[in-house]
Amino acid sequence: MIKNPRIQQRRVVVVGQGYVGLPLAVRAAEVGHRVVGLDVDAERVKRLMLGESYVEDIPDTRLAPLLASGAYRPSIDVSDCAEFEIGIVTVPTPLRDGVPDLSHVEDAARMLGRHLRPGATVVLESTTYPGTTEELFGPLLERASSLTAGPDFHLGYSPERIDPGNADWKLENTPKVISGIDTASTEAVRRFYSSLVDTTVPVTSCKEAELTKLLENTFRHVNIALANELAIFAHELDIDVWAAIDAASTKPFGFMRFTPGPGVGGHCLPIDPSYLSWRVQRTLGRNFRFVELANDVNNHMPDYVVRRLVDGLNERKKSLNGSRILLLGLAYKANTGDARETPAARIAELLTGMGAEVQAADPHVVDDAHPRAADLETVERVEVTPGRLAAADAVVLLADHDAFDYPAITAHAPYILDCRRRLVGAHVDSL
Repeated sequence: MIKNPRIQQRRVVVVGQGYVGLPLAVRAAEVGHRVVGLDVDAERVKRLMLGESYVEDIPDTRLAPLLASGAYRPSIDVSDCAEFEIGIVTVPTPLRDGVPDLSHVEDAARMLGRHLRPGATVVLESTTYPGTTEELFGPLLERASSLTAGPDFHLGYSPERIDPGNADWKLENTPKVISGIDTASTEAVRRFYSSLVDTTVPVTSCKEAELTKLLENTFRHVNIALANELAIFAHELDIDVWAAIDAASTKPFGFMRFTPGPGVGGHCLPIDPSYLSWRVQRTLGRNFRFVELANDVNNHMPDYVVRRLVDGLNERKKSLNGSRILLLGLAYKANTGDARETPAARIAELLTGMGAEVQAADPHVVDDAHPRAADLETVERVEVTPGRLAAADAVVLLADHDAFDYPAITAHAPYILDCRRRLVGAHVDSL
C-alpha cells in the first residue's frame, strides 16, 4: 500500500491489537498516519515487534515495512499514547455469566483520558449495548482528563465490520458506519476513517451506530438458528435440508442463504446479540425473545452433533465409549485460526466425557497465537494422514478449511459426519 500524500498525518493510538485492532492499525500506518498499537499482552507485542503477525488477514510482509519505517509501533507502554490525536478502542467486550463485561473498555477510557488533549478525537469500536459511548465511555474520558466531550474533544462510535478470512471484503472496501456525539465529532470521525476506507456511512447518533452492529449480528444469529433447527427437523422427517436450501437459493429476491453448522463462534454471534437482549431487559424489563430463542438453538447444536454421531456409530454396531473420534477444524469458521467461542471445544468436551478418544486437526489454530485456543488444550492435536483417517471410528468435519484434502478424507475415513456439507459418499452423513 502506497502512502497517500493527500492525507494529513495524525498521531494515532489503537488500543487492542487483536482481530480488529491490528488490521485497523496496519491500515492507518499504510496510508500515512503514525500509529502506536497498544496491547496489554506482552507476548503478543513482542511478536509484533519481531514482525510476526498472528492475524491471517495481516501477513508478515505487511508488517515489515511499517516497522522498519516507524509508521507502526506496537507497544505495551501506556506512555507511548502521549500527545495522540486520534484514539481508537478495539478491546474485547465479553459476557460474564450473561452480563456484559466492559472492564476492558473502562480501562482503555481511563488510560486514554490521562493522555487526552484538547482537539483530539476518541472513537470506540468495541461491540457493546446502545448507550455505552455517551453514558459510560465518554464520562470516564472526561473524569480522567478534566475535559468535556464536545467542546474540548471529539467523541464517536464506529462499529467494527472485520470478517476474518474474507478475501473479498476487507477493511478498506467495507462501508464504515460512523457517528459522533455532535456534528463536529461526527465530522472528525468521518475525516479519519475516510483516510482508511472507501465509503463512510454517517448516522445521527452513537446509539444508532451501536445498535447497527447488534442488528447485523442478531440478524445472522437468528437466521443461522433457523437453519440449524430446520436441519434437525428435516433430518427427522427424512428430508435433505441442504437440497432445499440450494433450491431456495435460486430465488433472486426475498431469500438469503444461511446454512446449518455445529454451532456458532467468534465474538459476534455467541455474545453480541446478548448485549442487546441484556440492554432491553435491564432498561425495559422485557425479554428479547428472538435472541433468547436463537441462543437456545445455536448453543445446543454441539449436543445435537454428538447425538448424531452416537446414532451414526450405533448404526455401525459401535459405541461412542471407547471409539476413536477425529475432529477436523477447531476454528469457528473456515480458513481462519480464530477459535474464540468455538463449538469444537464443547463438542470435544462432550465426547471426552462420554468416553471417546478424541483427536483433532486444524492447520490454522495455533495454541500460542489465537484467542481462546486454550479452551482446546486438553484435545490431542494430530496431523491428518491416511493412516490416522483409517484408524478413526468416526471423522467429524467441523470447520471446512480449504487446506483439508477432501478426496483423501473421503477415501480413507470409514465413517464421516459432515457438519458443513463438503463431502459425499455412502459412508458420509450430513448434518
